Amino acid sequence: MASLEDRWNASDGGSWGVSPPAAVLDSRLPDIDWSVPPAGSRRLQLPAPSGSLAALAMGNPAAPTVVLVPGVMGSKEDFSLVMPLLAASGYYVLSYDIAGQYESAAAGPEHLDPPGRHYDYRLYVEDLLTILAGLNGPAHVLGHSFSGVVSALGLLRSPDAFRSLVLMSTPPVAGLSFRAVPVLGPFARLVPAKLSASLIVWGVKRNFVRVPPARMRFVHQRFALTRRRSIQDIMGLLRDVPDFGAQLAQSAVPKLVAVGEHDIWPNQEHADFASAVGARLAVYRGGHSPCETNPHQLTQDLLSLYERASKPAA
Repeated sequence: MASLEDRWNASDGGSWGVSPPAAVLDSRLPDIDWSVPPAGSRRLQLPAPSGSLAALAMGNPAAPTVVLVPGVMGSKEDFSLVMPLLAASGYYVLSYDIAGQYESAAAGPEHLDPPGRHYDYRLYVEDLLTILAGLNGPAHVLGHSFSGVVSALGLLRSPDAFRSLVLMSTPPVAGLSFRAVPVLGPFARLVPAKLSASLIVWGVKRNFVRVPPARMRFVHQRFALTRRRSIQDIMGLLRDVPDFGAQLAQSAVPKLVAVGEHDIWPNQEHADFASAVGARLAVYRGGHSPCETNPHQLTQDLLSLYERASKPAA
């Protein structure tokens, strides 16, 4: 049977009624200038324990809020294709650069009370919870990769601040998360965090995953600002991911695990993880960042999750 994409292409631009399916829209994404914020977004500076965090916001602040948290070596712009879709669906959407990264590079452990020496889970969880506390009510939270771990820990600390939780490409194993990565796994214990950070930065800059040219220009632009120490510390944190699965499974907050079929970790690990934490699983074509490659399909699943979260518990 022909896929939706094949049927759309064969129709030579024919109509699906309102719009082509989400998968078709995702297959036709242009190579945008990621350094330019989405039209209609607003730049903000959010006060947090680690310092001032650069943010983008879209939509009506009185509407239900969605908070999108990028991972290590990422930034708020990673959600540039998702934010307008959610805002158009009636949500207030907020995304911020985590401490040490891109335009939040000046934020760090030295600003904590008392000052710290390293970027650690406490710093990132406290930053997230401070942002959530400043909103007009509980929020739908999505954490990408490392920030999925941070978001899960935040939910366990302050469940009333969350309407739903999405773990996008989040490490699916506790402890040394890299042990489950194909090829790297057997050597993960032998590679210290500092060397891991250097190798990953080297690989990203060499564009081994072949992202489009405009995207790569923005990646290099971010690296010019991001603190290398924050990357090193986060690589160390990913060598000791807390085992929160059983606790998270007890939470009644609706949860979704969203991943690309060619993610860093095998899909079977993500499927087992989703089952363990009581989450639904969504798998998309692509790799580690569905928000960039599959924004329409991801948004479709987010809206379904939000609708489920709005219904009273049975």
